[in-house]
Amino acid sequence: MKAKEYIAARTAKELQDGDVVNLGIGIPTLVVDYLPRDVRVFVHSENGILGVGPSPGPEHADADLVNAGKLPVTVEEGSSFFDSAASFGMIRGGHVDVTILGTLEINQRGQIANWAVPGKAVLGVGGAMDLLEGAGKVIVATMHTNKDGQPKIVKETSLELTSLRPVDLIVTELAVFCVRDGRLRLIELAPHSTLEEVRQKTGAEFDIEWRENMETKGV
Repeated sequence: MKAKEYIAARTAKELQDGDVVNLGIGIPTLVVDYLPRDVRVFVHSENGILGVGPSPGPEHADADLVNAGKLPVTVEEGSSFFDSAASFGMIRGGHVDVTILGTLEINQRGQIANWAVPGKAVLGVGGAMDLLEGAGKVIVATMHTNKDGQPKIVKETSLELTSLRPVDLIVTELAVFCVRDGRLRLIELAPHSTLEEVRQKTGAEFDIEWRENMETKGV
């Protein structure tokens, strides 16, 4: 399994039956393809869909049926469609149980910077700010390092923070961190990673909180 698919599959294990879940752009959109068979969630997209299904194959893609990242999607039976104002009303009103977001950087207090890509024109900040403030639980699904091999988990971000609210969980291809009392806590290693590698590729301080499944949580 490739790194991004591993992250999506591991993140999917955090969802519970009945959750209303918003998936951000990038790796988070893959989560819907790895949901456990005994867990049914209601996937929300801020462009106005509740009930997003698995990604379609190229032959089944509908150009008029896309998520907030403009990627083709399917919809589950019983899904609903609504305007952007209603969609953001759901987010701001506390009706989204879990949001899964990507990030450019995250600091050692668990605060993320993900609303603007340096050097690229951005027409709007999307729903990240609203989701960080309005969702019940925030999970970040991200690669551990950027394209240049530099840590994405750092002491202080070089980019503007999206929100002051810290996230609850960070899932990378190497490890899982939770955020508690303003600190990062390593709670799990991926099957193919080591503590030494995680330390080497993390630019922030973190505590180790051992669990029975610290070595691996199978995907």
